[in-house]
Amino acid sequence: MKHSEAFERLVTEIKSQVTEISPQDVVKKLDSKEKFRFVDVREDHEWLEGHAKGAEHISRGIIERDIEKLIPDYGAPIVLYCGGGYRSALAAVNIQKMGFTNVLSMAGGIREWRELGLPEETPAPGSVPYVK
Repeated sequence: MKHSEAFERLVTEIKSQVTEISPQDVVKKLDSKEKFRFVDVREDHEWLEGHAKGAEHISRGIIERDIEKLIPDYGAPIVLYCGGGYRSALAAVNIQKMGFTNVLSMAGGIREWRELGLPEETPAPGSVPYVK
């Protein structure tokens, strides 16, 4: 998807305020059983089509509203991802502004995850992503 120049400028600025992590390093964290929250911020329909194995879902549209209820520890390690790394960077900056101190954005998002052939899963039929 081609983004507008204004959006690209915004994301470039935002990414300078966010630490990114590669999908390979996320897998290492998962494999080592390191404790962290791995959050897919894509829309519900994207989550239902498949997501990175081990992820939970809090969509970009509600993350700022609900993050404190779902992850009450402001120092908890959190890795966010989306389709290509833009929405997760935007969400990361916002939750950092809310006081979360250990937030990473996965570079390349689910697209890079899939290109690398990393593990993916699909929710059980009839399951509903987090919605409040």
